[in-house]
Amino acid sequence: MEYKPQSSSSSQKITPRIIIHGGAGNILPVNLPPAKYKLYHDSLLKILSNTHHFLTSPSSFPLASSSNSITSALDAVTFAVTQLEDNPLFNSGHGAVFTRDGINELEVSIMVSKGKKKRGVGLMGLQHVKNPIKLAREMLIRGERDLEGEEDKKRSSGAQGHSQLHKYSAEKLAKEWGLEIVDEKYFFVQARWDEHISGLEKERKGQGVASWDAKDFISQGTCGAVALDADGVLCVGTSTGAPVLELTDSLRGLLADCLPSLRTYSPVPSQAIDEKASRELKTFRSAAMSGTGNGDSFLRVAAVRTASAIARYRPHTSLQSAVTEITGPGGELVKSAGDRWKKTGEGEGGIIGIESKVVVDEVGRTKEAVADVVYDYNCGGMFRAWVNGEGKAVMRVWREGQYDGLEIYEGEGKEYEVAEWVD
Repeated sequence: MEYKPQSSSSSQKITPRIIIHGGAGNILPVNLPPAKYKLYHDSLLKILSNTHHFLTSPSSFPLASSSNSITSALDAVTFAVTQLEDNPLFNSGHGAVFTRDGINELEVSIMVSKGKKKRGVGLMGLQHVKNPIKLAREMLIRGERDLEGEEDKKRSSGAQGHSQLHKYSAEKLAKEWGLEIVDEKYFFVQARWDEHISGLEKERKGQGVASWDAKDFISQGTCGAVALDADGVLCVGTSTGAPVLELTDSLRGLLADCLPSLRTYSPVPSQAIDEKASRELKTFRSAAMSGTGNGDSFLRVAAVRTASAIARYRPHTSLQSAVTEITGPGGELVKSAGDRWKKTGEGEGGIIGIESKVVVDEVGRTKEAVADVVYDYNCGGMFRAWVNGEGKAVMRVWREGQYDGLEIYEGEGKEYEVAEWVD
């Protein structure tokens, strides 16, 4: 039995939740001055608040894919990540970093906890699709007919049931489906190019690797969003620039970032055993996470999938505890770097996510619904913003007290009314 979409007469409604991130890495107060901090602060809060308004007030926006009064988590995540892709501050879309060859190659993935046959898709090596997240969403939706297998129905052009596509095949579908195609120069951002040239020059002089610096913050990590909608569906989307490390000067054509279930994970809600629950009530836990940082390290430890497994199979373990075990200070990602920690950026990263618990009766009506936003990281900082349990918008880069007060920038950790930031 699965819990059903909720009607207005249900005794307990599911409150939509949203959290977004803009990357993680060696982000320090000394290399993120207040003026630049404000750019990230304001951008993330605007994207967060616009998306939350979309998620809770669907009539205000044209993006919703149906006339249903409920905005789906899938549409909300697409809406959020599209804005991140359009913002040159973040390593995705228009702000993508360069590969070692000096080109932009984009990756994206999207997953849902239920409601779509494919569950998740990933796209790699994109060079002309303006918003990769929109292509991923389209591929997920069109995949509904691909997997039916009924002979009397014409198969749709939804990637023939495949869950991952690379470059030319993916871009061919984007053109067929009418998504916006741009020239490669659209992705060029001067600041990213300067980082690229500086990194290569440093490496040429034998002063370290091009993709990481102990003092400076070199743009790295993905951007992403996780949302829970009023029907209890979780969705996560992750988008990034150059592949592999999604770091400046990564190699061309290699894959590691936006692979569904390794970097982006949203498992099907599973029934949990609750000894105190009556025979008529069942409890469902589900989780969705987006990772950011060193993609190869995430791949080696299957970071996000492992965090979900810990929360699912270890008794009385919250998703927050599991995330900290993987990507918190001294966690599995740090251990995976061994003695290379703090030398090349290996092992650095963070995770954001949402854990949902829904209790339903014998006919699938929701009796209790609780959702928690989670996050942790092991490096200098992580750009993140979320709407908390009190309905306030919050943005943070660092932990409170992480740098002995140096991280106390105006707006850091402040609770805002969401309406203050809605365009």
